[in-house]
Amino acid sequence: MPPTGLPPYDETNIFARILRGEIPSRRAYEDEFAVAFHDINPQAPVHVLVIPRGAYVSIADFSASASEAEIVGFWRAVGHVAKELGLEAQGYRALTNMGPQGGQEVPHFHVHLFGGRPLGRMIGAGGA
Repeated sequence: MPPTGLPPYDETNIFARILRGEIPSRRAYEDEFAVAFHDINPQAPVHVLVIPRGAYVSIADFSASASEAEIVGFWRAVGHVAKELGLEAQGYRALTNMGPQGGQEVPHFHVHLFGGRPLGRMIGAGGA
């Protein structure tokens, strides 16, 4: 159960369906803790999503509810994927969104890895 204030996990979300093999994905990596796959609508030359195998809605849910092994295994997978994709030398962005104002589209905790070109500022000068 997610921490208070977070929405419940939706077992029908697209990432849950990818994990169950109901929807195909172009996988970049997988192990017992995480699955990484290429985004179907890439925002950079390299755009991979890394998702934990567990049912977590956000980083807050993941950090509060996952076991230490899951947390360590997931973040190691994120680092491994970035290295294997050749992103380390030129740099990359790791991004996670939470909730409507944060731009989260799928209610399953995930990290986007972007690279392959200069990425510019993270947030525009649109005001505070």
